[in-house]
Order: sequence, then structure tokens, then C-alpha cells
Amino acid sequence: MGELPDLKGRAILQVAPELSAGGVERTVLEVTEAIVAAGGRALLASRGGRLEDEFDRLGGELFRMDAKSRNPVTLKLNEGRLRAIIREEKVDLVHARSRAPAWSALAAARAEGVPFVTTYHGAYSGTSGLKKAYNSVMAKGDLVIANSQWIAAHIRQVHEVDPARIVTIPRGVDLAAFDPAAVSPARIEAVRAGWGLAGDKRLTLLLPARLTEWKGQGLAIEALSLLAQDELACLVLVLAGDAQGRTKYAESLQARIDASGLERTILIAPHISDMPAACRAAEIILAPSTRPEAFGRVAAEAAAMQRPVIVSEHGGARETVIEGETGSRVAPGDARALAGAIRAMIALGPEVRGALGRAGRAHVERHFSKRGLQEATLSVYKRLLEQG
Repeated sequence: MGELPDLKGRAILQVAPELSAGGVERTVLEVTEAIVAAGGRALLASRGGRLEDEFDRLGGELFRMDAKSRNPVTLKLNEGRLRAIIREEKVDLVHARSRAPAWSALAAARAEGVPFVTTYHGAYSGTSGLKKAYNSVMAKGDLVIANSQWIAAHIRQVHEVDPARIVTIPRGVDLAAFDPAAVSPARIEAVRAGWGLAGDKRLTLLLPARLTEWKGQGLAIEALSLLAQDELACLVLVLAGDAQGRTKYAESLQARIDASGLERTILIAPHISDMPAACRAAEIILAPSTRPEAFGRVAAEAAAMQRPVIVSEHGGARETVIEGETGSRVAPGDARALAGAIRAMIALGPEVRGALGRAGRAHVERHFSKRGLQEATLSVYKRLLEQG
């Protein structure tokens, strides 16, 4: 990897709804780290959240506002607040990462005459003219960052953006944190104990994702219900993720588990705070999202930890998982296909799964490193700043 572009004396303002947990928030932190390392000031307009302490440690400066609201009055107030931040903090560039605050950020950046960048983090839902217009703000940056080749194609098709304005920068994995050699046995044991699996010798499958329907927890339950009893006796599946207030969905998952007689085979666990150790605490990682993932960070992080991954055959997952080399890709929403892939992955045995894992690590090192994301993002900033 090369050096980070020089941002000495520059102030970069990122705008994101919150600092909770997710791909947007993690990328905010990674870019904050890079801005500070390059000598710049890393500002963030956000309502904050559980990752605030980490953001502070990285040297970021938080300007608290309700950046998650879609209320038109709040959006207008946020525009004024952002304009004040741009003037008072001598902001050189604004980078928006979500639709609602992006409208405020776009207006503020244009009014104050500073470059405006967007990152198109997801294939936003909605086919009506109104929803497409709302989503279009993410394609209005002076440069638009797509976090996968699939998203870049989506932007070109849906918004008819000049390809010269689109820069594809895949999400990055922290290869130092997600390094099998850096995870102690004690950390792995602590994760398994938290799942209630201390001393459990069954092969462990892990589906790490917030508890929401499109992440595929229900599909995984259905897939396991299709396996034979002797197959089920040898494995356990952990559904680990934050319900984020979706208590009814979490309860419905447990009801499905109980109705299928899988209460000893499938466990629902809380949000994972030590993802590297969690990946090593399982033998196979599942990411069977029923809607396309813009990138698929779970798959990339699991591969970095040398674990084979089973993903749905759509979206950015086609880029993070190579069929037959680093894992398996199955038809989206097809429980029978997912069950077959699980069965086949188990049958491969530990040595072949280990080879898949090592190939996955090499793939991530080549294409999806955090450092690569940081260098490329700061290069986008530098390009626009030098044009000004």
C-alpha cells in the first residue's frame, strides 16, 4: 500500500445518521482514522451512538444533530446547522453517507461553495417516482463513491450518472484486527461461553447480522428444518445480532425455531462485540440475505478470518465470495438451496474448509483492505480539493 494523500490544514465533514453499528458507521470510523493520520481534521455531523468513544479515540470531532430524521422541518434546520459548521470550522469538503441528511448536506455545501461527495451505501428500495427522487440525492455528489461494482452499475442504470463521476471503492476490512493469528484462544472461548456453547463439540454455524427479515434468519431456520435428524445432531446455528427494537421479529424467530423442534440446534444471541473471535468460534459463516447486499461486510470479514462463507447469489456478495474457491453462493430466498450448501460444506471436512478459508483471506487482502479504502477515499477528497 502507498501513502495517504496529504490533508494537512484541511477539514473534512462527514454526515451520517448515527454512530451505532453497521457498514456506514464502520466506514465513518475508518475514514476518520485516515483523515487524522493524513494531518486533517475529521468532523462528523450525526446524532451519535454506541461508537462515539471509538470515534473520539480516533481523533474525530462530533457535531451532534438529528441527522436521522426525515422531517422536512428538521432537514431545513439541519441545513442551517451544517452551513454554520462549514463556515465556523472552515470545512473544505462535505461527505454525505445517507439519504435524509444528504439533502441537508447538499444544500449546505452548495450554498457555502464547498465540494460535495456522496457514498452510495445501498441499493435503496422504492420504485415510485417520489422514492426515486428521494434516493437520487446519493447520486448528486461532485463525485459519487460506490461501495461495490454492483452498486456502481446500479447508479449508472437508475440515475443515469456519467460514469466519470462514479468511483468504486469497496468497503475495507481491518486486516490487523481480522487476523486469525491475533485472536487468542481465550477470546474464542469467551465468545462461545457467551453463546452457552462452552465445551460443545458440535460444528458451529454463525449468521451474524442485525435481526431484520431481509438478513435471512428465517430462511436459515427453514433450511435447517430440511436437514435430517442425524445431520442436525452434529451442528448448531447461532443467529447473533441486535434486534434494534424489532422485538416482534425476534419473538417470531424463536417461535419458528420452537415450532420446528430446533430449540437445541438454533440459538439467538445478542449483538457481537468481538467479531474476529466470533468468526473463529464458528466453522462456517452464513450471510443468506434475501435482498442484495451493497457489499457484504460480513462475508469479507469472515473470509479474512479464514472461514468459508455461504452467501446469496446477488449484489455485492458476488464480488466478496468466489464460488468453490472461498465459499458458496446460493439462489436468494431458496431454503432448499441453502440447506444443500450447508450439507455440502459440512461434508467437505475441516481440511478442505481450511483451504477455502485461506483462499478467502488472500482474496480479501488483494481487494478489500481497510487501508485500500482509506487511500482511495482520501484520493477522492484530494482530487476535488485540488480542482477547487
